[in-house]
Amino acid sequence: MTDLVIVGAGGFARETAAAAHAAGWRALGFVDDDPALHGTVRSGLPILGPVDHVLKTEAAVVVCVGNPRNFTARRRIVERLGLPADRYATVVHPSAQVGAGSTVGPGSVLLAGTVLTADVTVGSHVAVMPHVVLTHDDRVSDHVTIASGVRLGGSAVLETGAYVGSGALIRESVTVGAWSLVGMGSVVLRDVPPGQVWAGNPARYLRPV
Repeated sequence: MTDLVIVGAGGFARETAAAAHAAGWRALGFVDDDPALHGTVRSGLPILGPVDHVLKTEAAVVVCVGNPRNFTARRRIVERLGLPADRYATVVHPSAQVGAGSTVGPGSVLLAGTVLTADVTVGSHVAVMPHVVLTHDDRVSDHVTIASGVRLGGSAVLETGAYVGSGALIRESVTVGAWSLVGMGSVVLRDVPPGQVWAGNPARYLRPV
């Protein structure tokens, strides 16, 4: 078993702790910059201190912060910590399926029931929630968040930092631009430019991020 410290103490962090335990990691606890949490316990694990606590340990690290209202937070913390790639854990739940030719970068998390069919590329610090399906030749760039139940057609591209809401469907060969947000349940039939919010069926432009 390898020691792991999880950055963040919210829902995704606690889900990651459960996945890490199932995959054989030994989670030491969470770190969070909220001083009110220090010394408390979440999901049976202690809050060890502020985020910079990880710089004092030799444990592997995974950054599990961010939500639709603040989905750039994960990148900011990774940049702030400045750790080498080999300090970051890749957490893959045992029920996830990673098909032939597929790769998953450091700091990324695949929660239960995720499927990568074949030749899928997942970058670094990517959050993939339960029961996501990524099909052949999909490319998911760094810092992307894919909420539960999302389905991507073949050769789809999610550029850096994109956020795809629960249950969204992305048509084959469609690109979702960097730091764009696709609303939950949306059906994306054409490319989404960078930095925009799209939603609906079919998905359409709503506003800038």
